[in-house]
Amino acid sequence: MINQIEKTTEYLIEKGFDKPEIGIILGTGLGQLINEIDIIKEISYNHIPYFPTATVEFHKGKLIFGMLEGKKVVVMQGRFHLYEGYTLQDVTYPVRIMEKLGIHTLLVSNAAGAINLNFKKGDIMLIEDHINLQGSSPLAFNGVEKMGERFVDMSAPYNAEINTKFKNIAKAHNINLHQGVYSSVVGPQLETRAEYRMLKIIGADAVGMSTVPEIIVANHLKLKVAAVSVLTDECDPDHLEPVNIEDIIAMAHKAEPDMITLFKELIKSL
Repeated sequence: MINQIEKTTEYLIEKGFDKPEIGIILGTGLGQLINEIDIIKEISYNHIPYFPTATVEFHKGKLIFGMLEGKKVVVMQGRFHLYEGYTLQDVTYPVRIMEKLGIHTLLVSNAAGAINLNFKKGDIMLIEDHINLQGSSPLAFNGVEKMGERFVDMSAPYNAEINTKFKNIAKAHNINLHQGVYSSVVGPQLETRAEYRMLKIIGADAVGMSTVPEIIVANHLKLKVAAVSVLTDECDPDHLEPVNIEDIIAMAHKAEPDMITLFKELIKSL
């Protein structure tokens, strides 16, 4: 993998990806942030050596380099998931590339279901901690110690200083920003009523199918990390209604203006 990472990084540097400071993974609910970026270079994933390719129809597949609020950013427009058939090493490969290009901070967004019944669909949650229910780790491979510490400390995976800035920005802009624990599952099926009850018992406030692998690798690489979820459905096992993907995307779009404000103001302050 080390050789592949070097070749991928060399290719992107040759294409003009010049020392980005901040990496951004645009999940569901933050897609329009791309319109705020002064794009210098964009490359489709399938043109980048050793890069996975996005297969989910509503996820784009481009790596973008540009300026946002005076900072050099590298942006993943579309991410990878275990449920697409990728390995955890595939899913997190772009994080390793962004670190090699020069980022010091990684910002992540996603869509999630609200386990905490005080949270409503269309709300936003700042992730303060997580539970990994994906069955493995992106660090569980032979040779990982050549790329960083094998036994990564996860006592505080989300940067407290950045999270405080997010909270202050939300307060200043009258944005209702919850804080909570995100649980990551494999998917792609949604959860059963019994699974939602289990998730609540073990302390999850929201559940999704991404983000945790990227956060683990970012900590492995000693990057500053923060992540925000758009809550797209309410997971009340006693009053559970069938969810359709169109409704989930509609809820993500509803929250998008506030998400964009949070991320732009944060990046301005970094």
